[in-house]
Amino acid sequence: MKKPSDLKIIAMIPARYAASRFPGKLMKDLAGKTVIQRTYEAAVETNLFQGVYVVTDSDIIFDEIEKIGGKAIKSKKEHDCGSDRIAEAVENLDVDIVVNVQGDEPFIQQKSLEKLLEVFYAEDAAEIDLASLKTALETEEDILNPNHVKVITNKNDFALYFSRSPIPYLRNKEAKITYYKHIGIYAFRKEALLDFYHLPMLGLEDAEKLEQLRYLEYGKNIKMVETDLKTIGIDTPEDLEKARKLLAN
Repeated sequence: MKKPSDLKIIAMIPARYAASRFPGKLMKDLAGKTVIQRTYEAAVETNLFQGVYVVTDSDIIFDEIEKIGGKAIKSKKEHDCGSDRIAEAVENLDVDIVVNVQGDEPFIQQKSLEKLLEVFYAEDAAEIDLASLKTALETEEDILNPNHVKVITNKNDFALYFSRSPIPYLRNKEAKITYYKHIGIYAFRKEALLDFYHLPMLGLEDAEKLEQLRYLEYGKNIKMVETDLKTIGIDTPEDLEKARKLLAN
């Protein structure tokens, strides 16, 4: 295994224009800048990466990033998910760890990303194919919201399952359970990402429309890292309003 100082780490931001739930959301105004510009700049400002790139199928988004002096890559193929889009872009790049920053997550922070990357230097690093973030859910409304993807883990913080449904089902009302929201920021080993790219979708991923389930279905190990980051993913117009209010405070 390479020493920490030898690992080459980059960030990739997959960015579709035609999002099914909120078309064009990445180009919406968020306190004077587009959502995708804010996400790109937040990733750059962490100073954790040798490079930050937006990977997109959209000329509009590509031009937006080029306009601000950022690095953009145009997808050559049609892709159903962000991991496939990133895998195509990094296949011929000399990198070790690829961090997938969702284009609709403009409130990423250096502290949380540092915690995410630290797992690749820990004692069990050899067991980790990819890592991601989770944060505690505090209200029943959030727990029941299918746009908040829930995750459960084993005692070593490896993911057991992700679902849009509340998991676990609380049959024993006295059980002490914390529900966790999955924050869609991943750090992949390049080889795990390329394996994903060349494997077909299976039933669980197709049912929940959650690409991270493909990794679990094929036996990959996903390390989950808890964070207190209170992020707002821009999934709906209501989310955009919440983000605007957060930046106004």
